[in-house]
Amino acid sequence: MLTARRIIKILVCEDDMITLRALECSLRKEGYEVYTAADGKEGAELLRNNEIDMMITDQHMPYFSGLELVHLVRNELKMNFPIIMLTRVNLSEIKKLALNLGVNEYMTKPFFPQQLLLRIKCMLNHDGNSGI
Repeated sequence: MLTARRIIKILVCEDDMITLRALECSLRKEGYEVYTAADGKEGAELLRNNEIDMMITDQHMPYFSGLELVHLVRNELKMNFPIIMLTRVNLSEIKKLALNLGVNEYMTKPFFPQQLLLRIKCMLNHDGNSGI
């Protein structure tokens, strides 16, 4: 019996529009449904109003930082989906804080898109989502 695959929904929070659009295009090409937010406030609104399966977030954004969004997801909304922080910040104390808050993967820019897509697939498969 064939079962219908559920489309995986990924929220991308990134204030650099070129990076945001590139990520959106790459993820849609892989078959994901993509929500985009150009700042932390917009990201928080999308988190509150949509069923999200994964989040990719920058650290430095207007209104709310990536760390504040992770705190919202884990502590206020009590969501347990995978989170990737994709940022230019390569400081060990920020990375440690992000991981302690509940980030599953911390990647620095510049990054290889194929590496990011592989990490996404691995994290979603490990999380029990077989819709990819």
